[in-house]
Amino acid sequence: MRHIMHGIRTPRISRLAGIATLVVAAAFTGTGTALAHSTGASAVDQKVDGVMVVAGNSCSWTNASTSAVPPNALTVDRTTINAPGGNLACGGGIAATLNNNPAFTFDEAAGTARTDLIDITGRQSFISCRYKATGIVWDRNATTGKYVNRAFTASKTSGSFLCPGSVTTPAGDASMLFH
Repeated sequence: MRHIMHGIRTPRISRLAGIATLVVAAAFTGTGTALAHSTGASAVDQKVDGVMVVAGNSCSWTNASTSAVPPNALTVDRTTINAPGGNLACGGGIAATLNNNPAFTFDEAAGTARTDLIDITGRQSFISCRYKATGIVWDRNATTGKYVNRAFTASKTSGSFLCPGSVTTPAGDASMLFH
């Protein structure tokens, strides 16, 4: 007797592309512990929350520390985002780890921010993918104060052959709010 499968299976490759995009977007929404404090703000005022949505999954964290407050240039320390010190959580069975401490610069007149480098690794099950992106630009929303990403592409630096060579994050799929 012949067995017929009733159900739909998600192709592994398309799921990996979604994982890779989610991982890259996760890193771009902000990170940090205080690496150096500015004299004008307390550590409580040097925080950033991040959110991103990719392929129906989301990653977020709250109260990651920064080295200063905008519009001062600042560095974000990954240890307040990554577990166990941070609360980065992703849906869809994905785990993400930020591998660097990104630096942000701000242009108040233009209402923009720029991130020098984001280096992130994403994992699902036994598959791991590592990506890097440089020169990411963020636009400040005048009403909410959130910085929202412009589209960017990250390149694979290591990982499974199943990981896409690069992933593109559309504009608006990530945001960060400094407080």
